[in-house]
Amino acid sequence: MKSQTPQRESAVREAAAGGIPSALADLGRLVRIPSIAWPAFDQQQVVRSADAVAELVTATGLFDRVEVKRAAIPGTEEQGQPAVLAVRAARNGRPTVLLYAHHDVQPPGDEALWDSSPFEPTVRDGRLYGRGAADDKAGIMTHIAALRAVKDAYGDDLDLGVAMFIEGEEEFGSRSFGQFLSDNADALRSDVIVVADSGNWDETTPALTVSLRGNARFTLRVRTLEHASHSGMAGGAVPDAMLAAVKLLATLWDDEGSVAVVGLHRHDAPTPADSEDALRAETGLLPGVSPIGTGSVFSRLWYQPSITVTGLDATSVAAASNTLLPEVSVVVSARVAPGQAATDAYEAIAAHLRAHAPFGAELEFTDVDCGDAFLVDTAGWAAELARDAMRDGFGVAPVDAGVGGSIPFIADLVREFPDAQILVTGVEDPHSRAHSPNESLHLDTFRHAVLTEALLLSRLNERTRASGEPSR
Repeated sequence: MKSQTPQRESAVREAAAGGIPSALADLGRLVRIPSIAWPAFDQQQVVRSADAVAELVTATGLFDRVEVKRAAIPGTEEQGQPAVLAVRAARNGRPTVLLYAHHDVQPPGDEALWDSSPFEPTVRDGRLYGRGAADDKAGIMTHIAALRAVKDAYGDDLDLGVAMFIEGEEEFGSRSFGQFLSDNADALRSDVIVVADSGNWDETTPALTVSLRGNARFTLRVRTLEHASHSGMAGGAVPDAMLAAVKLLATLWDDEGSVAVVGLHRHDAPTPADSEDALRAETGLLPGVSPIGTGSVFSRLWYQPSITVTGLDATSVAAASNTLLPEVSVVVSARVAPGQAATDAYEAIAAHLRAHAPFGAELEFTDVDCGDAFLVDTAGWAAELARDAMRDGFGVAPVDAGVGGSIPFIADLVREFPDAQILVTGVEDPHSRAHSPNESLHLDTFRHAVLTEALLLSRLNERTRASGEPSR
């Protein structure tokens, strides 16, 4: 790799810093679009969002072509949500980098819990509030702002190949993701993939995400009666579905809150020093409530399985009557440790539930959705470049961090592009509250993330692809 001249790096730094105001203005315009991919919401807003992103990408002037495209959802007759695909061919033996982010967002939830309107970007105390301000429209704007900076610094000397894939349904399961990759494999094939959909250690310390848990999600129906019965006439002799469901679900954890399912694996790896106080501050754990599980905090969050009941269908409090419920449905969401296939984890949980069903309750499993965990090859040259760029962009040494959440589509990237080095980065921090009310972006973190990616792209531009590396 050729060394980058001080003059060139200075130009990249100056361009990145100078582009922040316009990048934040563009981010605000994207946040105003309620691009929720779930069917219950206005799908034209997702189309509008894709078009807005395509306009921003086109305006960089860097790409040979920019398209808004869809792919089929396998096993259905539906098309997925619109995604933006942009391609710039590499020149003079330079590598190609694929930049990924997503333009769809979570629903706002109860708007009464927001301190400002979820789709009206609002700056307070050094943070930009709004749905998608962090997850993941800030990821989009990190890519675009970094590309603007390297274009300003290099002009016609920019030889780096660049592909962009800005997805439109990540928050709704990336149902057409694999098909989109297959349909557009030649356009997306690259040496390095930057997935800007993760977070940093804190507001001032960057992190390279080196592990992600997998996920296994399903709906469980528990049934004990053919019809509802009077709780006074039958209670005490007849088990209702709520009793069966509560007793059954309780078997998933031991008394310390650790998962108690035989067949769920743990991953052994060192973790940084942790703090229960930090855990409390970042999660809102109430003063009298203790953490659960055993081992270091980060081991519990990154490398051990977890199971959460995230939804419940039963009679509401307002509609409650003296009735034994015939059936109850719950959504069970499990996080799977790196190293275990998500489908194997699901089968272990399902077998556990069948074996522990009380009173002979009938169980039905539907809507099963599994995504595998991911471990980064931290020894690759691209990871070293990324760490160096983070150190120079933030002015602080980066941390190799695991993430307790899941990005299941990374397994599709690994399958389709096995030779590419994958870098999982992001602009979030522990207080971003992605998916929650008052989601926000720390503005200084965004500024450092843009500079980091601009430095990474400029240094990739100085690298000559080694013999045997993939080309496009």
